[in-house]
Amino acid sequence: MHAADIAEDFPVITIDAEAIVAVRMIAEQTLPGILVVDASGGPFAVLPASQVVRFIVPRYVQDDPVLAGVLSETVADHIAERLSGKAVGAMLPDHLVDVPPAQFDDTVLEVAAKMARLRTPLIPVVKQGRLLGVITASRLLAAVLKS
Repeated sequence: MHAADIAEDFPVITIDAEAIVAVRMIAEQTLPGILVVDASGGPFAVLPASQVVRFIVPRYVQDDPVLAGVLSETVADHIAERLSGKAVGAMLPDHLVDVPPAQFDDTVLEVAAKMARLRTPLIPVVKQGRLLGVITASRLLAAVLKS
C-alpha cells in the first residue's frame, strides 16, 4: 500500500489567514490539525490542534497548571481572545514548518516513520509537487490494521 492509496481530501488554510478561522475549522470539523499551504497551494506547514491549545493557554499557566484552578471563569472565558488579530503563521511550531511531504508512492511505513519523527498528526501527500491529499494518524493506523 502506498501513500496515494490512503491520502484523503482535507481542509487547508493559508499562512496569512486569521488564526480564529483555523481554530474554528479544527473545532467544528473535529480535525487533529490543519494543513497550512503556501500561496501556490502547496504544503507549507502542519498546525496540530494541540499546538493551538498550547498557543491560547498563557505560558504561566502551562508552567504552573495549578494556576488554572484558581483563575476565575472570567479569565478562562477570554482565553480565545489571544487569537484576535493573529495570523495562522503565529501559531506554527518551528518543527512543523516546511514539513517534507510524503510522495505518492511512499510506503505506509515510510509515511509512518516521517509522522513519528516529526511528531505530527498529519502528513501531506504530493505527486510531482501537486498536493494529492493528507494522511492523518488515524487513517494511517487504520491502514496498518488492515494489512
